[in-house]
Amino acid sequence: MTQDNQAQAQRAPAEALHEEQLPFTVRLALDEAQLTKALTIRQSAYGRHIPDLARTLGSAELCDSDPGAVILLAESKLDGAPLGTMRIQSNRHNPLLLEQSVTLPDWLCGRPLAEATRLGVSGGVAGRLAKTVLFKAYFLYCLQTSIEWMVVAGRSPLDRQYEALQFQEVFPGQGFMPMAHAGNIPHRVLAFEVNTAERRWREARHPLYDFVFRTRHPDLVLGASA
Repeated sequence: MTQDNQAQAQRAPAEALHEEQLPFTVRLALDEAQLTKALTIRQSAYGRHIPDLARTLGSAELCDSDPGAVILLAESKLDGAPLGTMRIQSNRHNPLLLEQSVTLPDWLCGRPLAEATRLGVSGGVAGRLAKTVLFKAYFLYCLQTSIEWMVVAGRSPLDRQYEALQFQEVFPGQGFMPMAHAGNIPHRVLAFEVNTAERRWREARHPLYDFVFRTRHPDLVLGASA
């Protein structure tokens, strides 16, 4: 069993898991060719929404080589084309990127955290599925590496997608705040508790519960912790 599926099985209830094949793979980008593909889909995705920022994303960023960071890459099985990417950065070595813009509240300070940034997917059905699998990969990676809270800064309308996943407000009542590290674009800061996720989603009958907790995806392969 891969490490991601082992972590998943440890958190899932007793019901048998079933296996599902995907039309793409999701792995850590570990070599130059994979990183180039991740940068390509990152720049293309941002070009649809924030073209000014996208023009600066043609090469790797300093955060991409942070010792606590990994980059996920979704690649088509058909032709190897990049379909999605996400960067995950833990706070084990350096503060999270969003901490350049906000001071986290006491209940998150000193906890093992991981922030997802630079999420980008292709258009159409394949991109929407890739986004869902990238979230599952983010969650499983956090389980694997003993992260307690997943943290994101979401601009509109992405913030609503995180809300639908049961992320909670880090700064209740403050809404969107300009992020100095992101060109002062307003974002909401949201967090997701990892260790209670299975119970919360099961009790809420979340529509993605079976997909995340009761389905093995052999095409989703995560390596050792960062």
